[in-house]
Amino acid sequence: MTGLTLRLDGDGWRTHLRDVAANTPGLVPVIKGNGYGFGLRRLAQEAAGLGVDTVAVGVAAEVETVREVFGGSIVVLHPWQAGDPLATELASDPRVITTVSTVEHLAMLAGSGPSPRVLLEVLTSMRRHGIVPERLAETARQLEALNHGGVKFEGWTIHLPLLEKGRYAEAQRLGRAALAAHPGTLWLSHLPSAEAMALSRELTGADGRPAPLRQRVGTRLWLGAADSRSTTATVLDVHPVRRGERIGYRQRLVPADGWVLVIAGGTSQGVGLEAPTSASSIRQRAVALATGSLEATGLALSPYTVAGRKRWFLEPPHMQSSMVFLPGKETPPAVGDEVPVELRLTTATVDHIVES
Repeated sequence: MTGLTLRLDGDGWRTHLRDVAANTPGLVPVIKGNGYGFGLRRLAQEAAGLGVDTVAVGVAAEVETVREVFGGSIVVLHPWQAGDPLATELASDPRVITTVSTVEHLAMLAGSGPSPRVLLEVLTSMRRHGIVPERLAETARQLEALNHGGVKFEGWTIHLPLLEKGRYAEAQRLGRAALAAHPGTLWLSHLPSAEAMALSRELTGADGRPAPLRQRVGTRLWLGAADSRSTTATVLDVHPVRRGERIGYRQRLVPADGWVLVIAGGTSQGVGLEAPTSASSIRQRAVALATGSLEATGLALSPYTVAGRKRWFLEPPHMQSSMVFLPGKETPPAVGDEVPVELRLTTATVDHIVES
């Protein structure tokens, strides 16, 4: 095999999946984007193996792939938009649950087809999508008016930020406001299971039962067992170089005698691509600034490990390969060897998944 390879300890990974499922009442696995590096189809199959009745996808276009191998309900997390014909068509599928984030869209969707199943999103401090708490009562009145064949209400969805500080208090406040407006199931993201269950008990209804709860989990489920996987890249070519020689598209000067390693993996597979920094402390920002300064001068540390150390890019990654510098004192790998590569699996696309 040539390219980027994800090697997976299948037994270890599935043991982790079962542990998360057993400790997450109302689990709704999230299957979206690139499938957390595993692919949508594979994750849909794994979710079916866990015995869950519902999964969530990011956007309407992901439903078809998941629906082919998963027989339960599918939540579309991205809110319904009036100008999206696919989302409107899928809202008529009895297996699809459509997220609605505005009062106006609720009425529009109700008139678009036979009784769609809907989740109503409450605006959180994320400030991304949702109905402001002040309009929940109005939304509930409209929901009551639509209950006779208009829509089927599946509950309130609350998408919380990742930071711990204030997160439970926010879930508590918004959950209470939503249930006061209209009883239903709370669908939560990014709240630890113990806190979610505590919230369910705290928001006990008039019948004395805890509030019904569903917990959406993505990264913690699929990528939580880091020791069950490793990623490698194939060495495609090796060339000796001397200091001062020019290489690559940009003909940059080689900093010292050594080796040019051409290794599988480039921008089309997510190598060398980063999300904006999440640095919040002064130290983290200083590190980010220093790293950015190095990258601006062409000195960027690659994710490839050769002879026990991460090595420097000689220039930005190409579309499907990267050029990395190895100092002359080191023994270069042979063409066809595999070297470790650190990939952010939520943005990477591997060529092969090998399960043991």
